[in-house]
This record gives sequence, structure tokens and C-alpha cells, in this order.
Amino acid sequence: MSTSPPTLRDVFLARKRLHGVLRPTPLLDHPLLAAELGLDVRVKHENHNPTCAFKVRGGINLLASLDEAQRARGVITASTGNHGQSIAFACRRAGVPCTILVPRGNNPEKNAAMRAFGATVEEHGQDFDEAREKVETLASERGLRYVHSANEPLLIAGVATYALEIFEDLPDADVVIVPIGGGSGASGVVTVRDGLGARAEVIGVQAARADAFARSWRGPARVVGERADTFAEGVATRVTFDLPFGILKRGLTDIVTLDEEELADGVRLALRTTHNLAEGAGAAPLAAARKLADRLRGKTVVCVMSGGNLDTATLKRILQA
Repeated sequence: MSTSPPTLRDVFLARKRLHGVLRPTPLLDHPLLAAELGLDVRVKHENHNPTCAFKVRGGINLLASLDEAQRARGVITASTGNHGQSIAFACRRAGVPCTILVPRGNNPEKNAAMRAFGATVEEHGQDFDEAREKVETLASERGLRYVHSANEPLLIAGVATYALEIFEDLPDADVVIVPIGGGSGASGVVTVRDGLGARAEVIGVQAARADAFARSWRGPARVVGERADTFAEGVATRVTFDLPFGILKRGLTDIVTLDEEELADGVRLALRTTHNLAEGAGAAPLAAARKLADRLRGKTVVCVMSGGNLDTATLKRILQA
């Protein structure tokens, strides 16, 4: 597994691999959202992908690049859902055995979706990072190709294809707001922006209860969080990962953290103004745009709706609040 950052050329190669499998996702202007925020804002609807999340782009690109021996043995990964669905979806297309470890108590609907794509889903640990640590042991024991959720140049190059679509549709975008869990999506945006010579700021969003990346990015040293206690599974990480952190330490413009009520309000905002169901991470950029509205006034802003896999129990709680 290479640990070199992907290049713009890698992103164009990834787009060739995705051609005919995925369609470009829409970049839409929602007048209700623009009016409520008082901003010139577009939404990149990665929730319109087959797995309802951006990660599927990376999974297809990586699986298409495995050799025959790796395909025959199979792959293993850890996920809270969207990365797992991506790998399961790609493995089913390629006929590759797939094992996914999720934390105990993980979103049951995401677990069901991964199983529906043909993956073997096992529960381990209290959170994503404990499940990931177990996978690193099992991969060696079982002789499987370990697919890290972020330290994979082919994953980053794959998900970066959505950034290519953004800058081709809106080359003069001033700001792109993107959620950060492991950091692959934001790394893809930075990679494409820099490769194309675009001028957009890239602003990351994290949950205040899972802010290890934010504290690491702002501070002199990388830190490990004590917890990842947020309903927004897509950003529920306690650690930073070498490859995306290196890209984002250099290329990210800023990062904002949101408390749980702000994240929940983002879900309600997405439903009310775009009529799209967004999970916590997917709605976070909209909530961040609201929080930063004064700073963003007069700029053309893109919010990446990274996923829509919100379980019904959480949605019910958010709507009743």
C-alpha cells in the first residue's frame, strides 16, 4: 500500500475507472437554503450516490486496482457505515470476499445495508477506533487485504472525483465546506483545488465531541481524543491519520466544530430547505455555513452533503427535539 499523496493525474485516472459505474452527482442551488442563510450557496449531493454517501467513489477505485491474489483472498476493513458500504458495494461488483468490523451498538440500518451488499459484518469495540485496531490484527491473521478508511491514496483519489465535478461546474467557488472524520473527502478537495490552481478556501467541519483532528490541526502536535461521543458517525473519530492529516495540515484553510444541537439543527435545516435527508456529517456543512454566515457573506459557497444514511430512531429524536 503506497502512502504517497495522490495527484491530480490519479484523480483523472480514478474518474475513468468510475465511468459507467457512477454518475456525477448534482451541485444544486436551493433557494430556501440560500434565503435562510443569506448566502450564495450550492449543495454537492453526494447523498445521491448508490450507497447514499461519497465514500463509494473511493471503494470502486481501490477495488479496481487490486491484483488477482488480493481479490482471491478478500479484504477487511473497519467502519461505522459509509466506508463499509463503499467497500461492500465495490466488492460485490468485483466478486471479492469482504469482512467489515463495526463498533458494538453501531447504526443498525447501516449494518443491514452492508450485509445487503454481501459483506460479513462483525461487531467489536466501543467505537470506530477500537474496531479499526482489531481489524489491523485480523488482517494479518487471516491474510486479508486491509483497507484503511483514510490512509489509502486510491481511496482519496476516488473520492476526489466529486471535487473535480465541483470545480468543473463552479470554477469560481470561493469556499468549499466539507465534514472531516478520517479526512479522505477533505483531502480530495484540497488535492483537486491545488492541482487545478483554484482559489477556493476549504473549511473542515467536526463534532465538538470528536474533535481530535481539529485540536491536532490547530495545535503544535497531533492528539488522541478521549472519546467520539457524537450521533454523527461519519465524523466520530478519536485519532488523526497520517496521509490525510499531512495533506490537510498544509492545505486546509480552517476548521469549525459544532455541538450536538448544531449538528441536529443541520439535519433539520437540510430537510426543511433542500428536502433531502442528510446524516449528521452530511448536514454538518450546512450548519457550519449558518455558524459562519457573517464571514461567508458575499462569497460563493459549496456545502458537501457527504451522506444521507441517518437511521430512523435518530431522525425521530432530532425531529421531536
